[in-house]
Formats: sequence, structure tokens, C-alpha cells
Amino acid sequence: MSESAAARAADAAGAGESEKERLDRNWNELLQELRVVQTGTQIITGFLLTAVFQSRFEELDTFQLATYLLLVATSILTTIAGLAPVSLHRYLFRRRAKDKVLAHADRFAQLTLIGVAVTVVGIGMLIFDFVLGRFWGIAAAVVIAIVLIAVWVLVPVRVRAADRPEHTPQN
Repeated sequence: MSESAAARAADAAGAGESEKERLDRNWNELLQELRVVQTGTQIITGFLLTAVFQSRFEELDTFQLATYLLLVATSILTTIAGLAPVSLHRYLFRRRAKDKVLAHADRFAQLTLIGVAVTVVGIGMLIFDFVLGRFWGIAAAVVIAIVLIAVWVLVPVRVRAADRPEHTPQN
């Protein structure tokens, strides 16, 4: 069975699920996504936080230092956004608010992906700038941003458009 056929079969199976079952399924799917992105975000933040203790850190020029500090701030904020659904779930646990938790957690997950994208592009720029110079830092950032947009945005949009069933069930 192809991936798209498997996806349609899973959607068809979910068509008969109750609202509670759908919310539970969506929450579990979102949790799986958040587990991956939280780990990556925390590793990136750890990398950035340890860079300041490296001996060559003192060689950063003003632009590189400002970029580094912006990346640390972005990474920390991204980590906070990525962990926010856990706090939200804890606070609203057993209050029959899973639909609200899921809606807000989805927004936090989207913010987390944007933060990861900015951080990854910025780290690429900072490293290439430091090692090869400003031109190569900016070039690396542009290439990384193009690849990121292609893989994270354009591919999913194309897959969704190519695999659009006649009836789109609620996710």
C-alpha cells in the first residue's frame, strides 16, 4: 500500500471516531512531533550556551557577537515555546479542555518550528561568517533558508495538493 493510500485508509478509519477519540489522536500525534522538536531545540540551545566558554569566542567581532546573542535569545524562546504545551496540558488537565489545549499547543508547535528555522539559519550564518568571512556567512544563511523552506514548506504543500481526497476529513 502506498503512503498516500495508507494515509487515506487511516483517515477513513478515523472518520467514524468520536470527537474525544479524534482529540486524543491529534494530541498524541502532536506530542510525537513535539518530542522530536524539543530534543533538537534543547541540543541547539546547549550548543549555543557552551560556545561562550570556548577560547575563540573572544575573537568574535561586533556583528558576530550580536548575532550570537540574538541566536541565544531565539533559541531560549524557542525552547520555552516548545515546552509550553506541557505546561498548558498540566494546568488544564482533567478540565475537559483538550480542544483548547490542542489548538494552543498547535500554535506553540508552529512557533517552535519558526524559532528552530531562524536559529538553524543563524547558526549556519554565524559559523560560516566566523570561519570563512561575512560573504560566506550570508551565502550559507541564504542556502540554508532556501533548503529549509523547500523541505519544510514547499514539499508538504505539494504533497498535500497532490494527495487531496474528494472529501477532506477533519484533523
